[in-house]
Amino acid sequence: MKNDQLHELLYQALETEAGGVQVYETALRCAVNEDLKDEWEQYLEHTRTHERMMRSLLETMGLDPAKETLGRQIVRHKGEALVEAMNMALKGDNPQAAQLVAAECIVTAETKDHQNWELLSEAAEKLPSADAKALKDACGQVEDQEDEHLYHSMGWNRELWLESLGLPAVLPPPEEEKDVKSAEEAARAKQSRKQMV
Repeated sequence: MKNDQLHELLYQALETEAGGVQVYETALRCAVNEDLKDEWEQYLEHTRTHERMMRSLLETMGLDPAKETLGRQIVRHKGEALVEAMNMALKGDNPQAAQLVAAECIVTAETKDHQNWELLSEAAEKLPSADAKALKDACGQVEDQEDEHLYHSMGWNRELWLESLGLPAVLPPPEEEKDVKSAEEAARAKQSRKQMV
């Protein structure tokens, strides 16, 4: 394994979590649907916990959580762009549109976050030593939540778009109702929505 690239992934994962806190804080200002607001409040707390875990994990692995890398700067820039997009939407005169922009931004942020944890889990299987245990432990605590964040957010985004188009929408989405935590479960939940509308 290329340790320098693993370290880069760890730094990017920390930055993704830190940016995720800002994304959720801004998204909550856009939330109109109370169920969605409750979900995002829960995900904000998860993300704050994940950020603390990543800082601790970096320290455990002998890395400086404050170290800057180009990849980390890029991840930060992308997170700031998501926050900026939501702030632009909030300036409009359409709360439903701002909520939809926020839902899209969360799907974008959670896609990167989900991938980080998947890659870290793969890396943990190949690492020797105590670093492997620390990384496996962190992944074991976070992966189910990250699965939920991504697949539920995708469901919310889809249903909010359908609602905005004037088409029948299932709110909260089936992914939420069925507590989806995998791509396979998400596909089944999406199919089941036909019986719900």
